[in-house]
Amino acid sequence: MSTPNIHGIIGYTITPFSANGVDLEALGRSIDRLIDSGVHAIAPLGSTGEGAYLSDAEWDQVSEFSIKHVAKRVPTIVSVSDLTTAKAVRRARFAEAHGADVVMVLPASYWKLSEAEILAHYRAIGESIGVPIMLYNNPATSGTDMSVELILRIFNAVDNVTMVKESTGDIQRMHKLQLLGEGQVPFYNGCNPLALEAFAAGAKGWCTAAPNLIPQLNLDLYEAVLANDLGKARELFYRQLPLLDFILKGGLPATIKAGLRATGLEVGDPRLPVFPLSEAGCNQLQGLLKALR
Repeated sequence: MSTPNIHGIIGYTITPFSANGVDLEALGRSIDRLIDSGVHAIAPLGSTGEGAYLSDAEWDQVSEFSIKHVAKRVPTIVSVSDLTTAKAVRRARFAEAHGADVVMVLPASYWKLSEAEILAHYRAIGESIGVPIMLYNNPATSGTDMSVELILRIFNAVDNVTMVKESTGDIQRMHKLQLLGEGQVPFYNGCNPLALEAFAAGAKGWCTAAPNLIPQLNLDLYEAVLANDLGKARELFYRQLPLLDFILKGGLPATIKAGLRATGLEVGDPRLPVFPLSEAGCNQLQGLLKALR
């Protein structure tokens, strides 16, 4: 299978809302801002994009629009996760049909899934599409924590599972992926506070919502890593770490939407049950952003 060169800073998009539903104009502007800033790929409909809180019609609308608007300027990685295998297959087929370069799959669950059930879930999705799959491990949102051994089992059993996004916050998972995978498993960091350590461990990229607010700092960190300039990479990372911590702990949809509003792009509030960022939180966020200008 031909796999696109997914690397560098992979920017999560938000899903803007207005009184009439999804605000496609604001979505287009947010995508353009990310691409113009220099991110290496776009990832709609993940946690930041509130994909779990959209109706099927809204999900289709955002997926189709995002892929079309990106227009192959950079690769598009569409999160197709859903509670059931059938619904995830439907989303994966929809994304592929509209031109997604990669689909990202989180084994979201209500009942605790066995390893055999998780493998069957990925196999069913893989057999239904022809584009690569980024396996996504994030127990904080999915309720399922996949061991490195299970991840490698899926990687070896499903032909189009060709990359792994690790978001547990455990750097040892990445080292173990490198060791047990014999350096053959492309993996990506999904935990903001681990960005520097993840790159040092061999991550090919960093999947993050931060470029919505501080794209140049994120890109500069990646360039310093590529240049093997550890001193500069360390300085850049610790400079942005307070903001990275804040947006993660404050909840990505709430903090990123408040940050975009503060920078002049109105994208509405998160969808309930998620609350918008509090006034105190907004003030703290603006202070962090001001310190980075």
